[in-house]
Amino acid sequence: MKALLGWLDQRTGYKKIVNEILFENIPGGPRWRYIWGSALTFCIFVQFATGIMLWMAYSPSSQTAWESVYFIQEEMNAGWLLRGIHHYAAQLMTVLLILHLMQVVIDKAYTAPREVNYWFGLGLLFLVMALSLTGYLLPWDQKGYWATKVATNMVAITPFIGESLQKIVIGGADYGHHTLTRFFALHAGVLPGLLILLIVFHIYLFRRHGIKAKKPFRRADTPFWPEQVFRDLVAALAVMAAILGLVLWFDGAHLSAPADPAERYPARPDWYFMFLFQFLKYFKGEGVLWGGIYIPAFIVGLLFLMPFIGRWKQGHRFNLIFLYTLLGGFVYLTYIAYAKDAKDEEFQFAQEQARKDAERIRVLAKAPAGIPQGGATSLLRGDPYTQGPKIFADKCASCHAYGGMDGLGRELKEPPSAPDLKGVGSREWLAGFVDPDQIATAKYFGGTHFVDRDGGNQSRMVEYVMGLRGLSPKGQEELAKVVAAVSAQAKLESQKELDEADSDLIQEGSDLFWDGLTGVDEACIDCHGWDGEESSESRTPDLTGWMSREYMIEFIKNPEHPRFYGSGNDRMPAYGEEGTLTEQQIGLVVDWLRGEWYEPVEEQMP
Repeated sequence: MKALLGWLDQRTGYKKIVNEILFENIPGGPRWRYIWGSALTFCIFVQFATGIMLWMAYSPSSQTAWESVYFIQEEMNAGWLLRGIHHYAAQLMTVLLILHLMQVVIDKAYTAPREVNYWFGLGLLFLVMALSLTGYLLPWDQKGYWATKVATNMVAITPFIGESLQKIVIGGADYGHHTLTRFFALHAGVLPGLLILLIVFHIYLFRRHGIKAKKPFRRADTPFWPEQVFRDLVAALAVMAAILGLVLWFDGAHLSAPADPAERYPARPDWYFMFLFQFLKYFKGEGVLWGGIYIPAFIVGLLFLMPFIGRWKQGHRFNLIFLYTLLGGFVYLTYIAYAKDAKDEEFQFAQEQARKDAERIRVLAKAPAGIPQGGATSLLRGDPYTQGPKIFADKCASCHAYGGMDGLGRELKEPPSAPDLKGVGSREWLAGFVDPDQIATAKYFGGTHFVDRDGGNQSRMVEYVMGLRGLSPKGQEELAKVVAAVSAQAKLESQKELDEADSDLIQEGSDLFWDGLTGVDEACIDCHGWDGEESSESRTPDLTGWMSREYMIEFIKNPEHPRFYGSGNDRMPAYGEEGTLTEQQIGLVVDWLRGEWYEPVEEQMP
């Protein structure tokens, strides 16, 4: 072995290199304050190692990026851990760079002859921030897409060249496939290459000028090995422990729903850019140039001039005050941004909706059908569970409620003026509708013109239901059968087994629809069409197929159709005829109201 190492040394001179690395002189002996550079180097190494492994499974296109990250996160062995380490190592890298920069300035290791090395350090900081920004977009999820859009929109305010520069950055007039490939090329190729180059020069200049230690020295000079190496190894282990702790605490890196420009999202940058997000709020109109361009440029310029300012004692003090002020401002603005968001009910609501979408897309992606060729975005766009309540809240909640809310769990802005549609089509809903104590309430016709409020005409239906008050026990039993028969027309999946079990009862109810209830003069058929028999009344709905999927879709398309309310329609828009909603959107709302969407089948224990 000794002969082999000797042969290798003759041809490479590795022993000299190892000696120069391990036995570098440390003035004043080893210190814990010297660990920041090594901890940062270790963090960068972790980023490179995990980044290459992630690269092997990542596919950079607008239809495969999210899908490949989902595969890494959910399907690949330990993929969630790998991605989590990469994500949180990036967070720590920013923190370590700031701490390293602070240490350099405090120790006055940025003045002659170390100015260039200090500038390389600043360059590293800006490169790491650029890596964070470009990496944020790569999952092509809602969070990364909208946060990057906010950040890159700042490029457009650059005087004279803003719009052209933005097109170069995003790869066109809008965000899409070329934005993703461009950011990936920067994140995985250009920026890491520049980072390696700067690190090499940074280490070269560091070794050329040596450690800047405070005098008088507390201890005699010692070599880098073994005491400082031990401290650096402890720091590296602490960094790795912190990364793993964050991964486990937050259950890996978050992956929100696939990027969808048509879907609103509460855009926020990651925490290390939140200070700038808050800072820009203080500038309006043309003042944004000051907040986004001029003031940051002045601060960066001052950072680069610090080696010259720090030549004098008072200049060094100024630099320290300036850095502490910057750090304090960073912490303060970041805190204010998060504090305001925590109190912003609209933002918190939007965050909750985004969380639900992120959870739902995982359920859909794990379905037997999997992710279609059109990409994961189409899964959410065609999902009644997520899209139904959004469409309802936007188009229907101005009149209707859903369980007293707007469909998304928010209180209604105005009292409902049309029936509450939660459970519509079910026996329970219909039983309440034909209850004299309920029909004139806000849950049903209470807000409509069908109820007499000011001496006007009360609808025949309301009069009929009011007349059921005091119905005999036999009549009540018959009414329940009619309710079951009409509700069975809806063919609800949630009621399928009950309807099949009550087939005889439903047939009896159908007969009573024609014959009428005991003690009641009118029968349902006198006003409503049933089982192919049309009604003579033109202003009442035909109840054949009542609240079935087809019935509801056609009703929403045009409630004034003779099959439904005709000229007796009470303000209900013809969403299909007017083109307000597409057929797909109407179908999504209907499926949601009927409670019919994909849910995974729970595995039965053997």
